[in-house]
Amino acid sequence: MPPQECHNGDKDGVKFKRRKGKVFSGEATLLSTELKRLQDEYANTSYNKATNKHLGILRAKIAKVKRSIEASGRHKVGAGFFVKKSGDATVALVGFPSAGKSSLINRLANTDSKTAGYAFTTTSLIPGMFTYKNARIQVFDLPGIIEGAHIGAGGGRTVLAAAKMADLITFVVDIADPAQLGIILDELKGLDIFVNRQRPDVSVQDSRNQGFLLEINESGLSKKVIETVFAGFNIYNSVVRIRQRIDEDELIALLGGKSCYVNAIVALNKVDTNDSYATIAAQLGKKYSIEVVPISAMTGRNIDLLAKRIYDNLHIMTVLLQPKGSAKSEPMVVKEGSTVLDVARRIHTRFAEEVRCAYIDGPSAKFRNQRVGTGHILLDGDTVSFR
Repeated sequence: MPPQECHNGDKDGVKFKRRKGKVFSGEATLLSTELKRLQDEYANTSYNKATNKHLGILRAKIAKVKRSIEASGRHKVGAGFFVKKSGDATVALVGFPSAGKSSLINRLANTDSKTAGYAFTTTSLIPGMFTYKNARIQVFDLPGIIEGAHIGAGGGRTVLAAAKMADLITFVVDIADPAQLGIILDELKGLDIFVNRQRPDVSVQDSRNQGFLLEINESGLSKKVIETVFAGFNIYNSVVRIRQRIDEDELIALLGGKSCYVNAIVALNKVDTNDSYATIAAQLGKKYSIEVVPISAMTGRNIDLLAKRIYDNLHIMTVLLQPKGSAKSEPMVVKEGSTVLDVARRIHTRFAEEVRCAYIDGPSAKFRNQRVGTGHILLDGDTVSFR
């Protein structure tokens, strides 16, 4: 893949230069050549009524080649990574080699991840654990990825697949090369992994040989484009309802059954080496619509702030369990929006089947020791007593 260059166009003139990636050999190389040929044909075909159907077929072919690339790489990436998930939530550190992931996990979790001033120091998944507001947060230091990761370069498919298991991804970006973020997002999108987006509300049902019926279309795409994309997957007799905006790539990913949606923030690392870090952070945040936290893993700058923003973006909270007649309480970490029944289930499934109410104090209570039903939604800091 040839190097690309992207400028943000702001008056500060900060350049986002893209690095040249490695080329993946073997079968995936042949498939990637075919993919590039299709993408070039698509890019060079003018859009009009006459070419609309052809473009739709090209889009479907591109999606199919991407899936073939993914399948062909499965036997080439080794045994992959395995680590038992523990704690209350998991966070994956994803970034280029030498972006500072190992130094960051050492700061966050007091691990002994190997660090050095050259690329590819980390070659396996390294887990650690840190605590914030009673929550035990597991963090993975993943090997660095490079451009072309989504087709297997540098074992990137394995790394990106491991990242999918996390509750939150933290992109670690070297401030000396902020274009790393755009490349990583492109690699994720190449595997139909979409960041900070909810799965689109798209439903497809059999129309019982009544043809293609687009009942609801809030996608922003024309009916012809949608119908052509569906035809590219040989889907002709369907009732389709699209209840939110969606682009063609995401629609193709959904139809291909491979789309994945993850939440993420950015740790802009090594800010101790660049006085313009605030400007660069703001530009990255605006350009990619993502939260950016400037840090220095080497000096420890803003590590506490990063831990807080990780916790906040995990959307978890702490409730206190207080047995009847006891002055002591035990913290339990649950997802935001959890109900009394959700907490009871965390204690034990059979216990949840017997619970009919609870008594609560705290932010969600209208008064002290309020009796509530199992559907009551709890807030961070609530005390819950089952009697």
